Amino acid sequence: MRHWLRSYLLLLRWSAIRLRYLLSLVLVIQIFLSVGIVIGFAFLLPQIDSATALYLSTGAPTLGLITIGMVMAPQLVATAKSEGTFTYNQTLPVPRTAVLLSDVTTWLVVGAPGLILGLVVAVVRFDLTFRVSWLAVPAMVLVALTATTVGLAIAYAATPPVTNMVTQLIVFTALMFSPINFPADRLPEWLQAIHHVLPFQHMAQVVRESLTAAPEGISAAPFAVLLVWCAIGLVGALRVMTRRT
Repeated sequence: MRHWLRSYLLLLRWSAIRLRYLLSLVLVIQIFLSVGIVIGFAFLLPQIDSATALYLSTGAPTLGLITIGMVMAPQLVATAKSEGTFTYNQTLPVPRTAVLLSDVTTWLVVGAPGLILGLVVAVVRFDLTFRVSWLAVPAMVLVALTATTVGLAIAYAATPPVTNMVTQLIVFTALMFSPINFPADRLPEWLQAIHHVLPFQHMAQVVRESLTAAPEGISAAPFAVLLVWCAIGLVGALRVMTRRT
């Protein structure tokens, strides 16, 4: 256990030093994304009721976490593969779970400021009052963890060109065709059925419900779906990391 913890802390420190300039830029981009969705989308909708404001306010941090975990993190892993850093990590005498967890921790920390700032801007912009549930923090962590593990699993398994194309498809789908900033019933029935399986709608739902604490309670089904996706991401990433090189 001591060896694992020491390996994890050293890997975390090494990642922070190696990516310090890029992570700073990613942090700025993520903050602008979260805040920009709240402010920018409002310009497209001159008449914003309370329901629309709620969707935009909770959708912005959700999209921010998706972008961090499923787009930016995989793209940097693709860059590391091209540079040979990924292969080098696989040869280190450290537990593979420590390598994976250090990557996940790095991106969880980077995603937190944009999430918080996006919510603050939404409260000010739309004059909202959230009824925050005790499940809010676990919900945010689950969303971030699911996005990051799935994103890293894709990047670990695929070649850099494929990773870049898949991440572009993910951000396009999440931003334009996923019920994150709008209700799912606006989509065609066939697309609604697809989103029952994909994680995007469930990510938005757990964030929204945990921040509003509706009287009827918080649905358990979205949490279950995200746990399944998170497990798939973890297993897939570890399978690649433990593969013999």
